[in-house]
Amino acid sequence: MSDRREALSDMTLVDQLLAEQQSLTAVERFSQWHGRKQDTDRYSRLMPTTPPGPGEQYAFEVNLDACTGCKACVAACHSLNGLDDDEAWRDVGLLLGGTRTKAYQQTVTTACHHCADPACANGCPVGAYEKEADTGVVKHLDDQCIGCGYCVLKCPYNVPKYNDKLGIVRKCDMCVGRLREGEAPACVQACPTSAISIRVVTRESLTFTAGAMILPGAYDSSYTRPSTTYVTQRPIPKNARAADGVTLRLEHAHWPLIAMLTLTQLSVGMFVVAAVMRALDGVLNPWAIYAATIALNAGLGVSVLHLGRPMGAWRFFLGLRTSWMSREILAFSIFVGSAMAACAATSLHIATAAAITVSAMIGLGSVFSSAMIYVDTRRPFWNATLTHGKFLGSTITMGLATMATVHQSSLLVVLSVIANALLFAWEQAQIRRAIADDGAWHLSARVMKVRLCGLSDVRESLIPLMFGFGSCSVAFGSTVCTIIMLALTLLATVLERYTFFVASMGLKMPGGYNP
Repeated sequence: MSDRREALSDMTLVDQLLAEQQSLTAVERFSQWHGRKQDTDRYSRLMPTTPPGPGEQYAFEVNLDACTGCKACVAACHSLNGLDDDEAWRDVGLLLGGTRTKAYQQTVTTACHHCADPACANGCPVGAYEKEADTGVVKHLDDQCIGCGYCVLKCPYNVPKYNDKLGIVRKCDMCVGRLREGEAPACVQACPTSAISIRVVTRESLTFTAGAMILPGAYDSSYTRPSTTYVTQRPIPKNARAADGVTLRLEHAHWPLIAMLTLTQLSVGMFVVAAVMRALDGVLNPWAIYAATIALNAGLGVSVLHLGRPMGAWRFFLGLRTSWMSREILAFSIFVGSAMAACAATSLHIATAAAITVSAMIGLGSVFSSAMIYVDTRRPFWNATLTHGKFLGSTITMGLATMATVHQSSLLVVLSVIANALLFAWEQAQIRRAIADDGAWHLSARVMKVRLCGLSDVRESLIPLMFGFGSCSVAFGSTVCTIIMLALTLLATVLERYTFFVASMGLKMPGGYNP
């Protein structure tokens, strides 16, 4: 080394620069390979010698030691598939860990893992996914997609990406057309260090024990059974985490869904309270049933705005076996029919109590299916306890407040204020526990307390206002105060539903792309 330094010191600047050019980088060596005879040999090493047989499939293998994070794979995928400027099917992230004396840093390239049990396909309500029997590739069928985006919520690796321009979701298909011709996918060919390759794996081998992860910070692999393998000669430290693992991200608000959940649960709440009132004293204002049915249809109508291609939603029955979204559509379709029947029964004074009770029960089942849509995504913030509690709580609070306005009932006003206060107190207790215990949805709780603290303060201020206007309504029989209390209840529900979506902190690969 000292001899080389002495030799360089005797050289002119021009000679030094010429000498440095003799040492090629990986990218430069990659460039020189192209156009040479050995190109075919080089690329053939990145592909298996034979295609998959029965019970086998193609899979990505990533050599972490060779990955430099240059994003050539991202650029190649983007170019070959003609993606939009803000669209990416392959991402590059970063893992950090180790100690001060022995730090660990590793770039990670990731795309669709073409899982043995793909969550995206299981969640799709219209069958817009298929797992090819011969290649194992999980393909998205663009012409079948209705743009609901449920697969985006279901995938724990943030693979499917919604395209605003096309109104559908798209994702990596492993360049399956190339594979069928024995050619490597674009990302594999573009990698200058051969960090990505294609292998054939048996589907039986894609079994994982609970808690196993393909990389630190990834989701439990036993859920979807991903086929991608990450190999390295360097031991990954136990404390390795995604570089953006503690970033407090805000997710999409999904305003049509906020409106839909608010209006449909208001409708169900009105039917439930109406059924109870009818059973207790037989008093019922028929306009309550009409208003509940109008709210239901308005909620379902606005939900269509969430779909990129709403005209294909009639195919929802294709996913009934696996998709909670299909089950929700079916449940609410039945609820609409029962609500219309209740309106007719109320108008004709025929079996009114039975019609309203049946509608209330079907409505509660519909709210349950709505909650299961989000529970089934496995996002920590959308756990069963919190989601079912929120949805049932808002159903009760809005039902009481609306029926109190229709009937000008002091008892319903009092119950509405108490229900709102209890629901808010329970939610805040859950948030405090998640922050203190560093629980599964700790980051979502911090999002609400840090990035959404203003909304939390507004919701808290609504409780004493509800109490004040509720007291005024009870004391003076003021219709205006009752209406204001109802408006405050609806506002509190909308704010809660907004945080429900934006604080959900979606699952993804470590350090991966997040718009």
